[in-house]
Amino acid sequence: MKEEEGFPEDELDAFPKVPESYVETSASGGTVSLIAFTTMALLTIMEFSVYQDTWMKYEYEVDKDFSSKLRINIDITVAMKCQYVGADVLDLAETMVASADGLVYEPTVFDLSPQQKEWQRMLQLIQSRLQEEHSLQDVIFKSAFKSASTALPPREDDSSQSPDACRIHGHLYVNKVAGNFHITVGKAIPHPRGHAHLAALVNHESYNFSHRIDHLSFGELVPAIINPLDGTEKIAIDHNQMFQYFITVVPTKLHTYKISADTHQFSVTERERIINHAAGSHGVSGIFMKYDLSSLMVTVTEEHMPFWQFFVRLCGIVGGIFSTTGMLHGIGKFIVEIICCRFRLGSYKPVSSVPFEDGHTDNHLPLLENNTH
Repeated sequence: MKEEEGFPEDELDAFPKVPESYVETSASGGTVSLIAFTTMALLTIMEFSVYQDTWMKYEYEVDKDFSSKLRINIDITVAMKCQYVGADVLDLAETMVASADGLVYEPTVFDLSPQQKEWQRMLQLIQSRLQEEHSLQDVIFKSAFKSASTALPPREDDSSQSPDACRIHGHLYVNKVAGNFHITVGKAIPHPRGHAHLAALVNHESYNFSHRIDHLSFGELVPAIINPLDGTEKIAIDHNQMFQYFITVVPTKLHTYKISADTHQFSVTERERIINHAAGSHGVSGIFMKYDLSSLMVTVTEEHMPFWQFFVRLCGIVGGIFSTTGMLHGIGKFIVEIICCRFRLGSYKPVSSVPFEDGHTDNHLPLLENNTH
């Protein structure tokens, strides 16, 4: 019945057949397929590693919080006995001494033990790398968590040496305005016009403001964060020497997958000079940290590639490799066929010309058969 209607039975098929050129095997096709699958596997592994990684996103806005207090975390060792030095903060807005009741004066030995020296050396090495590679700060942010600690380890040896230094550590709260935290000779005493230090009772020959900053930070204490002055050590070469640190504090909100904290970053400029009134270098011997707050607040957020984006990029890799390799294989095959055809045509000899009696030649091919009527 189907043959009578003009549709042979062997030509009807409910499913289209794949062209024979698609299924025939060849050395070039196998090579291209091997290269395609290898490239696809490598790119998939690389894309998966990118999917597992995270990055830090920085956003900036105006800091509108002026009513809260600013916390200062301090751990400084001065090469003078505790009864000879005093630390306090002068609030420039109210020109008064902020309360320093949160600071503890602990007699200690200024020289570090071998284990502590190794800790300081590693911390200074990290600080030098941070100045060269700013992207390392993102790694520190991502690895920060509250249970970690970068504080100076305790002494592992029982030193019989008598304490010759004073460790001033703790925290204090100040107003969110510019101020001056300083350590100088004598205990601080307040008075209506500011404050003063009882330096007259201290022998001038005992002045030694060599110091080591084990930790200095602003805001919430995040132990795993390395601050710019951590591990700094300064050795005084004169009794009348002033060390100055000019600090710019930037409020920072840190949100990572391990921790969320309201802390502060800061940059610092250092300066030191010898006090010599006869030479015109006036001032007071001591350690002075003048800080000022930035009006901008930075929000640092750790972000991760969503799964849908990873899936779309993976599909793009697979589809792109299939399309590209197929196109390149087709172009290469076309070029090879053209070259091979030229060689085949060059292997045939041209037909010789047929001369006529009048001297002309016939370049046409001879007829294969005569036309008969």
